[in-house]
Amino acid sequence: MEVQAKAKWVRTSPRKARLVAQTLRNLPVSEALVACQFMPKAAARDVAKVIRSAQANAENNFNLVRDDLVIKDIRVEPGPMLKRGQPRAMGRLFSIFKRTSHITAVVEDRPGAIRRRAASLPRAPQPSAAGPTGRDSARAAARAGRPTPAAPAASDSASAAATTESDEPAERDATRARRSTKPAARNQPGVTTREQSTDAEVGKKGQAKKTDKTAGAKATTAKAEGKKDQKRDTKEKKGK
Repeated sequence: MEVQAKAKWVRTSPRKARLVAQTLRNLPVSEALVACQFMPKAAARDVAKVIRSAQANAENNFNLVRDDLVIKDIRVEPGPMLKRGQPRAMGRLFSIFKRTSHITAVVEDRPGAIRRRAASLPRAPQPSAAGPTGRDSARAAARAGRPTPAAPAASDSASAAATTESDEPAERDATRARRSTKPAARNQPGVTTREQSTDAEVGKKGQAKKTDKTAGAKATTAKAEGKKDQKRDTKEKKGK
């Protein structure tokens, strides 16, 4: 049995409404409404209203079952057009057409055509691919009356890691001490390596300062002698 609903003078262009209508033909009413809900087009709202109206007519007026309803056809016809204008340059007028459409939805009951999903039965817990966990093995052993298997020796691995971590800093300190000590410092009794290193640094700095002072003094004396020679030359020239 066919039941229809019609919406007139809908403020949507027929072309935009047809793009939505052609995707909903021969679909169950419930699926068509869900599709309109998630469709990114404004015309989908107007089409969904017409489909709901046809569904309500079939349920209330003809006592049809909602789950058996299928959209047989959706027709979109052009309605009257409102003409408006937009003023443009040099006194011209550009026409604007506000189109309307008439949407008709036809619904038909098809018992048995819609496949209903059976209720999913609860599944039994399946063992994981990695094998039973510690709790599962303990429960199974308790049920069977056997002693629980010993857990893997995590303490041994932790102790081994701790020993390796504690040995590393000692080895580093030993290597640093070997590099810092020099053969000359080892032969001198009663003198530590730190004192020898400080003495060496002080001696180097003192020598550098002395060399800097001697070089600066030589430069200043050379400049002074040059100036004196120039003064003598100028005096001799004036006396001549």
